[in-house]
Parts: sequence; C-alpha cells; structure tokens
Amino acid sequence: MKKIGYTTGVFDLFHIGHLNVLKRAKLECDYLIVGVTSDELSMSAKNKKPVIPFQERLEIVEAIKFVDEVVPQMSYDKLEAWNNLKFDKMFVGDDWKGTDKWIEIEKDFAKLGVEIMYFSYTTHTSSSILRDVLSKIK
Repeated sequence: MKKIGYTTGVFDLFHIGHLNVLKRAKLECDYLIVGVTSDELSMSAKNKKPVIPFQERLEIVEAIKFVDEVVPQMSYDKLEAWNNLKFDKMFVGDDWKGTDKWIEIEKDFAKLGVEIMYFSYTTHTSSSILRDVLSKIK
C-alpha cells in the first residue's frame, strides 16, 4: 500500500534547509504532498510577509523532484488537511516536538493511524537569517 506523506512550510527564500526537509520526507513515503503557506496565513501567524510571492513559492516547490503534489496551505488546521488529503505520515520540524499544541495533534492523529515524524532543522541557514542579511544590504 502506498504511503502518503505531508509537510508544510512557507518556503520563502528557498534554501538548503528546505531542500533537506523535502528530501528526507520523500525517503519516508511513496508520495509526498507539500502545503505551501499563503501570504495571508504567514502574515496572520508570523506577522511576516514572505519576500517571494505565493504563486512563485508554489512553482518553486512544485519543481523539486522529491515533491509529488503541492497544495496551498490556507489554514494551520492539520485535521482539516488530513480530511482533504488522507496522508499516513506528517513531517514537522523538531522545534515543535513536546509543545502542548503538538502533543494534542499527536493524540488526534494517533487515533487516525497517522505517524508524526519530527525532523531537525538545518541550523546554519534559515529564511530568517537570509531575511536579516538582506535587510542589512539594502
């Protein structure tokens, strides 16, 4: 039976950390679906407008060979995403592991038979670091 994986991100200023997450996720499933966070959702949650426009971020992620399908992420409701996509595994950054929110999500998904896998982030680069560097050279 085909294992469907799911992960999400803003994927702004696409960098090696993003690529590492997608590559690692694809090793854990047969079909990888990636949710790309909308500009509006990023603004409401992080108060940051992505540098790269939403449509371009969708196209960038879609072009990655490890990605089988790209969907817009318009809500952070992971159960809603599961209802629409029926994935077997969800991949999340390990900075969320052990938080109250994700302990609850783990319980909800355990009932559905969905495995949550936490990946460590690439520490030497991030979109925040890149955004900071860019702001200094303007």
